[in-house]
Amino acid sequence: MTLTHRVLRRSFAAIIASAAIFSLPAVQAQQQFVNVLTGGQAGVYYPLGVALSQVYAKAIPNVRSTAQVTKASAENLNLLQAGRGELAFTLADALSDAWNGVEDAGFKTKLDKLRGLSATYNNYIQIVANVDSGIRTLADLKGKRLSVGAARSGTELNARAIFRAAGLTYNDLARVEYLPFAESVELIKNRQLDATLQSAGLGVASIRDLSTAIKIVVIPIPADVVAKVGDPAYQPTVIPANTYTGQTTDIPTAAIPNFLVTHTGVSDELAYQMTKALYDNLDTMHAAHNAAKAMQRPNATKGMPVPLHPGAERYYREVGVLK
Repeated sequence: MTLTHRVLRRSFAAIIASAAIFSLPAVQAQQQFVNVLTGGQAGVYYPLGVALSQVYAKAIPNVRSTAQVTKASAENLNLLQAGRGELAFTLADALSDAWNGVEDAGFKTKLDKLRGLSATYNNYIQIVANVDSGIRTLADLKGKRLSVGAARSGTELNARAIFRAAGLTYNDLARVEYLPFAESVELIKNRQLDATLQSAGLGVASIRDLSTAIKIVVIPIPADVVAKVGDPAYQPTVIPANTYTGQTTDIPTAAIPNFLVTHTGVSDELAYQMTKALYDNLDTMHAAHNAAKAMQRPNATKGMPVPLHPGAERYYREVGVLK
């Protein structure tokens, strides 16, 4: 090989190497991240979030997706506003409070970057007590020990609303604990708490676990109390008989819609793909938890307290949900 050939060969190799180096950022830029913000592991948000993250990892090209354990609604919305997640589960009332900047609910300013992706299923406010506690009504909670969920979580905001409507305050209780679902259940089993209020889908794992470990009673929330909340997101409903072991009758309570929310920093294309993948894989969501069986595409935009993300809106127009 002549000197000229060797020089040309080395120059060609250098050009190829340089091209590869300069193309790396372009390849890496195609990688997208979808962090799904959920709730505690004993709730419903978490298994649904895990299932959804797995759907996205398979269905959306160049997406790396994870599900993050959080304190649920309020924390999720603040994280979205800060760009520390791409999608989150939240209760309707927390979402409305975040959009309006209600400080008492944990939102110091209006979270104006939030954008809606889809309605999901209803949460049911479920107050469950050890049968030996003597608690049978809301009034019986006076002087008892109750867990109301993590401070300023969606569950705790629901607890405050129901207490106000029932003419109660936390001061009426012997003790208030701000604990996740699973920890609340363990304390009831150990007789360190009398009851727990959990806002979750029907058949939530924590209450199923409690009902198989001890005898429980599910405390009714009458329709007139639900009406006194004064928020249209709260609707009277029932927890059907036999949802939990030992619960042999329908129990009146309040239902509140849940939503999936994203933010303005998520591209229109990614939001479109997230919405499409969700509805193309509803069977996977149904398998993750029975609560997801309430999800129906025709209801996806109903009651959304924030503007839809343009990418989600594009999908709903394509499939005829929006005209």
